[in-house]
Amino acid sequence: MVYLVQTQYLLLLLLIPLLFVAYAIQLRIRRKRIAKIGNPELVRQLMPTASTGKGWLKLSLLSLAWFFFVIGLARPQLGARLREHESQGVEVMIALDVSNSMLAEDYSPNRLERSKLAISRLVDKLQGDRIGLVIFAGEAFVQLPITADYVSAKQFLKSITTESVPIQGTDLAGALMTAARSFSTQSERSRAIILITDGEDHEGEALDAARTIAEQGIRIYCIGVGSPQGKPIPKNGSLMKDASGEIVVTRLNEGILQEIAGVGGGKYVRAGNSEFGLNPIIEDIRTLDKEEFSSVVFEDFDEQYMYFFGIALFFLILEFLVPETKARRRLFKN
Repeated sequence: MVYLVQTQYLLLLLLIPLLFVAYAIQLRIRRKRIAKIGNPELVRQLMPTASTGKGWLKLSLLSLAWFFFVIGLARPQLGARLREHESQGVEVMIALDVSNSMLAEDYSPNRLERSKLAISRLVDKLQGDRIGLVIFAGEAFVQLPITADYVSAKQFLKSITTESVPIQGTDLAGALMTAARSFSTQSERSRAIILITDGEDHEGEALDAARTIAEQGIRIYCIGVGSPQGKPIPKNGSLMKDASGEIVVTRLNEGILQEIAGVGGGKYVRAGNSEFGLNPIIEDIRTLDKEEFSSVVFEDFDEQYMYFFGIALFFLILEFLVPETKARRRLFKN
């Protein structure tokens, strides 16, 4: 399959029909001027080497050169090669809360988008580690299985919204257990879960789940997103209200997150606007024992732009060699 990396350059192809229109207008203007000078047929006889067809041919060759040059600028790449990738690191599963409370605007623009930005920056810093992503609200789902493909991780991250999980609520226990089941290694010293949430647990079984997970040697780190004083939840241009008509205020529940991190042998960090909290957690995770990973990844697309540039050069040289006028006919034969 052929991929175009820089598709924005394809807009330059719109110049091709404009060139033909401009040339047609130029010929029309020239014919009108010739008609003012005298009889067009007589003028044509006085200029036997003039050729309209050669002009169209040269313009067609120039347009073909421009077409292939623009395709080259778009950087066509052919297929992808499979390569076995060896790495050394740890496995990190991130459990991200996508409940409606994450729309609160304690951060800019809101809790969820700020969390996604922090995770994206985390992915940029990974070296040899594997990462996976679980999203949860009333239920938990694996958004991205454990992988070393950081590009795909960032793409999956962009698509996450509060509508990614149909059932609302905050099931911390479900999120932790789903994340724990998603590791590809059974090593007791190279697995960690990072739970990112405001801590409003609606199920109440999170501590039991954390104890079970800790017994498997998996560390649990928690990042509290929100403020203790709380913020209302925007919804459809207004604020979310409860059944009695009161505005719903969502508050950070640090207590449950501190307990989960304590039971899970990890750390708790409250997210800030400038320092979200992932850096100190990653530094701690890097002290875990590293494991050897082997995986097959798609990479090293074959660049094809040089061939298109070559074809463009061929048509450009051909256009240069085509004369603008007809070959002169000899008036007298020997």
